[in-house]
Amino acid sequence: MDTNILLENGTNELEVLEFTLDKNVYGINVAKIREIINYEEVTPIPNSHPSIEGIFMPRDVLITAIDLRHYLSGVKSGTDGLFIVTNFNKLDIAFHVDSVVGIHRVSWKDIIKPSTAVSTPEDGICTGIVKLEEKLIVILDFEKIVTDIDPETGLKMAEIDALGERERNDIPILIAEDSALLNKMITQSLTKAGYQNLIRTEDGQKAWNVIRGFRDKGTLDENVRCVITDIEMPLMDGHRLTKLIKDCDETKHLPVIIFSSLVNDEMRRKGEELGANAQLSKPEIGNLVKVIDSLVK
Repeated sequence: MDTNILLENGTNELEVLEFTLDKNVYGINVAKIREIINYEEVTPIPNSHPSIEGIFMPRDVLITAIDLRHYLSGVKSGTDGLFIVTNFNKLDIAFHVDSVVGIHRVSWKDIIKPSTAVSTPEDGICTGIVKLEEKLIVILDFEKIVTDIDPETGLKMAEIDALGERERNDIPILIAEDSALLNKMITQSLTKAGYQNLIRTEDGQKAWNVIRGFRDKGTLDENVRCVITDIEMPLMDGHRLTKLIKDCDETKHLPVIIFSSLVNDEMRRKGEELGANAQLSKPEIGNLVKVIDSLVK
């Protein structure tokens, strides 16, 4: 299956791979996928998390295999099905699924944010729902799944402690991050690093509304000096937000930092073409602070 469908920069679109597990339908952003292969035997790892099937090395790359069925339901998978091999947060992870249905091009504005009746924002593993004809595709939060299994892969808060004592300041920073947990952790990290004046938004559309509001009032520079944005977000993604900021004469001077699990070589090129000032992978919270320092001070 071709997972290299090219999307134009900043169009607010994504490709969703639809796959099945126990007759349920799920989705994953194609940008996370390296390849899809038939299930192959893995080497178990002693004392590992029960949802980790083991490791294997196709083409000399060591990959950890996660039993997605076990993670979601507690039931072990058999030795059939497929591996969706992914790369995000600088990790190579294979997810064991039953089958792959196809790829759909959708707009971020058409992705429905799950309500609190489905799950709490910080604990849920559903980042959005796509309705295609009469079918609902649940997009899973694969970063959270991996972090739940191995917390060491998440934001390394100790990097902030390593920065030592820092002076407090009122430099205004706008954050666009749809994950409630990551939004909170980024805010806590920046506050600890001395940045006290933070505006939190949960998607690119809300962030752009904030910027546009200050721009129209002529108070943008007083209220926003730097923008930190994720890439994957409902309504408007980070690439579209970056394009809007950099294409507008009154806002293009704003430094934009893309802070995302999807910062690989291809995504980095896209971010550069859109005018992003810096791009970092999400575990690099210490580097995020250093980059902010260099851009605003």
